[in-house]
Amino acid sequence: MSGLVLRLGPGERVMINGAVIENGDRRSRITVMTPNSVILRQRDALRPEEANTPVRRICYMAQLVLSGDATFEDMKPQLLRGIEQLSQVLTDPDSRAQLGVATAAVLAGQHYQILKALRSLLPREARLLAVACAR
Repeated sequence: MSGLVLRLGPGERVMINGAVIENGDRRSRITVMTPNSVILRQRDALRPEEANTPVRRICYMAQLVLSGDATFEDMKPQLLRGIEQLSQVLTDPDSRAQLGVATAAVLAGQHYQILKALRSLLPREARLLAVACAR
């Protein structure tokens, strides 16, 4: 039986189903056998002060659901509204496709897939903001 394999560096932290786990002083490998486990690496997590752009704010909302700091029922309308607002600005086919994936994930209650789809938009958002700031 296979599962999700996490490779952790020395001292790296990961949250699994709400519990923060810190790796020891050597690299290690953990196999998570339970399907639909909630997993978030500390290095992938956004801090509140980093949620300073439209896409990052929506990613942070999805992350709050993953971490158990907010309920999906409370965040679902905000996530859908935020994705809709992004779809009015990010109109290229790739962005629209990812926003469609994020919307479908919200409607299906697939929390990790929401975050994954939204995070894929971060590089595009950074490029657009860099162009806007250069003007």
